[in-house]
Amino acid sequence: MKIYPTKRLAFYVTVLIAVLCLCEAFVLLVFKLPVWVKLTMIALLLVVVYYLTIQLLTRYINDKIEPIYKVIRETPLQGKATKINNQPVNEIADVHKEVEQWAKNQTQEITRLKDLERYRKEFVGNVSHELKTPIFNIQGYILTLLEGGLDDPKINMLYLKRTEKSIDRMISIVEDLESINKLESGVMRLRVESFDLVKMVDDVLEMEQMMASERKMQLVFDRPEKPVLVRADKKRMMEVLTNLVTNGIKYGRQKGFVRVTFYDMKDHLMVEVMDNGIGIDKGDLPRIFERFYRVDKSRSREQGGTGLGLSIVKHIIEAHKQTINVKSEADEGTTFTFTLEKAK
Repeated sequence: MKIYPTKRLAFYVTVLIAVLCLCEAFVLLVFKLPVWVKLTMIALLLVVVYYLTIQLLTRYINDKIEPIYKVIRETPLQGKATKINNQPVNEIADVHKEVEQWAKNQTQEITRLKDLERYRKEFVGNVSHELKTPIFNIQGYILTLLEGGLDDPKINMLYLKRTEKSIDRMISIVEDLESINKLESGVMRLRVESFDLVKMVDDVLEMEQMMASERKMQLVFDRPEKPVLVRADKKRMMEVLTNLVTNGIKYGRQKGFVRVTFYDMKDHLMVEVMDNGIGIDKGDLPRIFERFYRVDKSRSREQGGTGLGLSIVKHIIEAHKQTINVKSEADEGTTFTFTLEKAK
């Protein structure tokens, strides 16, 4: 492979050698040889010296650059592998491009690691905060009981029940985190089976009717006349629908509604869970499925829950190789849609 800058160097070296050749030619002129023989000898000498110089300089420069070039070529780059054209390439320019690409990829990797570190710190902070609240509550209840409340029948049972609720909350957080980790790592295997999704929605709405009644909300199901069979993990899909319906109740308006609707998509079924509640700002939508992410932190904790419900929903749907989407506007409500494979 030629390196074009060496031709310029070869030219300069050849000029120097040409001067030497002229000196030699002067010596040759002293001898009695035909002029054309002398000129031919000089021309041949110049050509031989020129090409020898190119080869020597090319080999010398390649020996210096090749180790660097080889290291850069063998450095794994993110994304697609770089294709090498068969056309002549300026190796020095290639090295420059490779170094720039390597630096760019290293910058991207550093940015990615910083994002992961930020996410890790945020996640640890959120877990700490979520667990700290029930722990402090338990500590307060127990101290009150130890300081004499245990002997007061009006206090002891009340505080013991509150302690139990705080313990249940801690257990729920740990169990939800364990579920997410199993889904992400693929340890949790789905038990896919065919079942009637209409019957499941009826069961979920019946279970959540008491919560909806307390907020004077309506649970509406655009119920198909016939059973709708889907293939999925029945237990996990029950969890998905429960999370989405309770989410609509918690953040819905009093005297509002939560509506469940099915849409036929040939081989798939699209399920829509819509409410006319407080909605979500556009800036919060991209993070709505993150662990512990709360749009309204104060109200969210008042409503209860672990802050992991929507994250679990997303992981379950994606474990089924399906998609879930959300659209919302502040003060206008929120709509979640996801797809499921229909049973044949």
